Amino acid sequence: MQQDILINWSPQETRVAVIEYGALQELQVERSLESGLVGNVYLGKVVRVLPGMQSAFIDIGLEKAAFLHVADLMSSINSRHADQDAASAPLKPIEKQVFEGQSLMLQVLKDPIGTKGARLTAQISIAGRLLVFLPQDNHIGVSQKIPPNQREVLRQRVQTLAGELGGGFILRTNAEEASDSELAEDIAYLRKTWTRIKQASLRLPPASVLHQDLNLLQRVLRDMVVEGTQTIRIDSREQFEKLTSFATEFMPSTLPKLQLYAGERPIFDLFNIDEDIAKALGRRVDLKSGGYLIIDQTEALTTVDVNTGGFVGARNFDETIYKTNLEASQAIARQLRLRNLGGIVIVDFIDMLKENHRDAVLAEFKKQLARDRIKTSANGFSALGLLEMTRKRTRESLAQQLCEPCQACLGKGVVKTARSVSYDILREILREARQFNPREFRVIACPKVIEIFLDEESQHLAGLSEFIGKPISLQAEASMAQEQYDIVLL
Repeated sequence: MQQDILINWSPQETRVAVIEYGALQELQVERSLESGLVGNVYLGKVVRVLPGMQSAFIDIGLEKAAFLHVADLMSSINSRHADQDAASAPLKPIEKQVFEGQSLMLQVLKDPIGTKGARLTAQISIAGRLLVFLPQDNHIGVSQKIPPNQREVLRQRVQTLAGELGGGFILRTNAEEASDSELAEDIAYLRKTWTRIKQASLRLPPASVLHQDLNLLQRVLRDMVVEGTQTIRIDSREQFEKLTSFATEFMPSTLPKLQLYAGERPIFDLFNIDEDIAKALGRRVDLKSGGYLIIDQTEALTTVDVNTGGFVGARNFDETIYKTNLEASQAIARQLRLRNLGGIVIVDFIDMLKENHRDAVLAEFKKQLARDRIKTSANGFSALGLLEMTRKRTRESLAQQLCEPCQACLGKGVVKTARSVSYDILREILREARQFNPREFRVIACPKVIEIFLDEESQHLAGLSEFIGKPISLQAEASMAQEQYDIVLL
């Protein structure tokens, strides 16, 4: 895999684009006023315990209270590990573990999304370059991406280097080729960070930040650089120097890949990235063959509908459907990464009669999902021909980051017709006339609704005026949305 990383930096916003074979595959955006919280450690204060939901709401200094489930409490996990039949051992009720007003050291698992507050855990983990430190555990784990025949050797090396000072570690994928000195440096850095967190928890008041995860620029070097990464280009000299300094200290292997971009064209124009971002905010995604996808995101799940569109290039109808679904499987996996769509995803591929076609499409889809850095899980086709999958959701999607609900339709995607609004107004005038006795009713609405009253609905308006015995005047207001109106009593 050939990969390039482009970083567009400005004082208010950092944008990172991952390019593979000339095409945008992933985009991350971090704004100075809206930086993500995942990985941050807080001293939280319990504000409410909900026994019925086995959860608690925690004040960590944000606008919305954060959410802690009983399964994410460290004491519950430890009690289950101590039980021989851990899988069936009941969790200790949350009301017997925490109480209102209690201070707890907690870490953010998921950013606030929509109306939901941040998701918290009491199981602290601190990510380094090669290792993840688990200060409340003693387990040494190894990434599943490291070959099985190397895991035990790596586990023993880390066990020896960690000594008897306590704490557990998980070896990240890039620790496979690390030397003992590099591992020892990472262990020392992580333990020093944990010491600072503990000291801060003793002197700071509740709802304080004890530790902040790396910013997006630093996380690029820690999390996004892979063996196939050829270049990391950034268009800010100041940030290039900071990133070089950070890489020199923590990730020297990434130094040869770092480049300062000094071209006249904006760095994102090199691969038409802004155009791809605009397309990623729309419902429709056109395929090269002439087919297209329709992607709809709701709070609970995302649906993807595959259509043949104008594709008629194959020899027969079955082949046309098969080719379209194969191309769609690649496009859907890319769109999931690009739009950062998480949670439940339902894919409605075009119905295939041949079982070998369904198997081939499913295999291709899973192959494309395997390239994702985020954990995904795809099942087979259901009885209705739908493919169900999940993708771990840790932060807002691209649309949630960059967009807000339309003020005209309030996020519904549709508005009432001008005629429907005019009938609402007629009913409202009749309702008001039964309660009040004004000299006149004045209707203030958008020009399109007023035009309906002056033309097609003029007879009904005149009839209502005669029925209630009051004059009805009209006033067009261009700033009003189609569903907005006011009825003024004069």
